[in-house]
Amino acid sequence: MSTRYAGIAWAGTGYQVEVLNGAGQRVVEPSDWGAAQVAQLMAWLTELGEEAPVAVVLESTNGLLDGPMTAAGLDVYRADPWLLPARPSFGSVTAGELAERARSAPDALARVTAEGGSLTGRAEEYDDSVRRSEPMRAALVASGRCVEHGRRDAPRVALTFDDGPDPVYTRQVLEILARYDARATFFCVGHHVAALPDEVRRIAAAGHEVGNHSWSHPFLPDLTPDQLREQLDRTATEVARVTGEAPTRFRPPYGGLSPEVLATLADHPTTLTLWDVDSRDWSRPGPERIAASVLATARPGSVVLMHEGAGDRSQTVRALPSIIEGLLERGLEPVTLHDLLAPPTQAEASRPSAAAGA
Repeated sequence: MSTRYAGIAWAGTGYQVEVLNGAGQRVVEPSDWGAAQVAQLMAWLTELGEEAPVAVVLESTNGLLDGPMTAAGLDVYRADPWLLPARPSFGSVTAGELAERARSAPDALARVTAEGGSLTGRAEEYDDSVRRSEPMRAALVASGRCVEHGRRDAPRVALTFDDGPDPVYTRQVLEILARYDARATFFCVGHHVAALPDEVRRIAAAGHEVGNHSWSHPFLPDLTPDQLREQLDRTATEVARVTGEAPTRFRPPYGGLSPEVLATLADHPTTLTLWDVDSRDWSRPGPERIAASVLATARPGSVVLMHEGAGDRSQTVRALPSIIEGLLERGLEPVTLHDLLAPPTQAEASRPSAAAGA
């Protein structure tokens, strides 16, 4: 049975899908899907796959779909920039171009796995880019333009959640945080902010901080400087439209950096925000392992990386109560990044922390 190739392009606030068969003929008419219709899109692709195998094809500037689609059992492939025509300043190449590239040269694509994530097959390139970035990143840290963790002399920890908002998991995370009167920072993607503005308003209304996580969750080294600035600026504008306040912090998707990316960010009015505790919850290792990983490495001033969007985040939700309770038992208060980076109060400075040796 011949494979069908479903190219999925992103632009603005939605996706376009075009499906070709092995002969290059359209299987169905191209269709448009809103950013809030990912569940319906996956159900449609799954149904289409009952007739013949379907290979979903994305490009590296779309990091929002591979997580939920691999979790749903769909076969997902990535077409890298050197295989494709030039992208527009905002958006991906067309769905038809993605489907045709997959049809004509399927072996050139990278098959995305749940374990490898969006950058499956590019780990060596990623590590090299991060290594080359280290001197410039250190300089940005020294100048206060990049944050990896907070002060080590105050009993605070920042829980951060990436890739949202999500129509299901954001509310569940907010409910748990409210139960413990904990505060957190949510690094949101513009594509989801535009689709689910009420969820972002709910985050802000609960006293949490909203950060910038790009528009479409791209691998930043694949962008031109203009494309990178467009991703940041459009997201900041959308967050400001929804909440009344533009985010001042930016977290790069995947932590993907390069000297070229850092040179662009150095001139941008935002604070690059990384982390020192990685829960690796995106790999779905189980809620117990997620909680154990965080609690084994968190200490005063830590910035904890977790996710509540762009995938199945049920394990993160189940792990969160144990994480918060474990931190509180050590005397570590979950706060926003804004509060984490604030100077300690006089009482905190004079009080020995039970977690100081953690």
